[in-house]
Amino acid sequence: MSRKTILTCAVTGNLTTREQHPGLPVTPAEIAAAAIEAGKAGAAVVHLHARDPATTKGSRDLALFSEIVDRIRQSGSDVILNLSTGEGGRFVPGIDDPKVAAPGTTLTTPERRVAHVEALRPEICTLDLNTMFSGSAVVINTPRNVTEMARRIYAAGVLPELELFDGGDLQLAKALQAEGVLRNPLLIQIVLGVRYGAIPNPQTLVYFASQLPPDCIWAAFGIGRHEFPLLAQAFLLGGHVRVGLEDNVYVRKGVLARDNAELVEKAGTIIENLGGALATPAEARAILGL
Repeated sequence: MSRKTILTCAVTGNLTTREQHPGLPVTPAEIAAAAIEAGKAGAAVVHLHARDPATTKGSRDLALFSEIVDRIRQSGSDVILNLSTGEGGRFVPGIDDPKVAAPGTTLTTPERRVAHVEALRPEICTLDLNTMFSGSAVVINTPRNVTEMARRIYAAGVLPELELFDGGDLQLAKALQAEGVLRNPLLIQIVLGVRYGAIPNPQTLVYFASQLPPDCIWAAFGIGRHEFPLLAQAFLLGGHVRVGLEDNVYVRKGVLARDNAELVEKAGTIIENLGGALATPAEARAILGL
């Protein structure tokens, strides 16, 4: 195959814990270093969350995002930055009164969820289209909120990566595309294996691939033990791929990955063994029209 495959590395996320992997990057310096090393290992894109160093929980703090971005940009790495806007979408219903938010709720306005993107202007940021139960909370992304986030993302000159967690999310993407809220060509990331979301198997991915809008650029990834089997499946179906400690902490059954870079290295080997080649950041920019 002559086409190049874009590999994204999701280096920390907001749900993976140090209990699951003691080397999980948490501080801005650790997250930036992990991103730089992932780039050296073959990732063209790094997907970045910020973490509160004191609590290790996900954070929207602009200062934390700024430090991460500055460290990567100042390192000389040309890896493409993809900032998360997922933080701020979770609602935990109260036990006694479900309409009252319980501890753990982060739900906030779309303006606040993209403030760091408007300030830092990465080349890509995520735009979640899911409303679903995840972990211990309901993730809420209403069409109105997604529309406002998209408007602000485009106005900042940033490309939104649409994250789809189930079939209904694809319907929302197509509706917003038809309304002109989302611009062509769409950049789509299919998430397989989140509990209560899309089932992580080849049949599900084939279904998604068959229903995608024409001319979109798409990728897919699996959670946990499904990471590498679905990486191969996404490549064979013509998609791009993603790995990282946000999604999976093992390099093989029962063996913790050394770090994000080792996951990237294994992903690159799989793609090469299947006859493909990883895109450099420059080649990825050309594919994505950045």
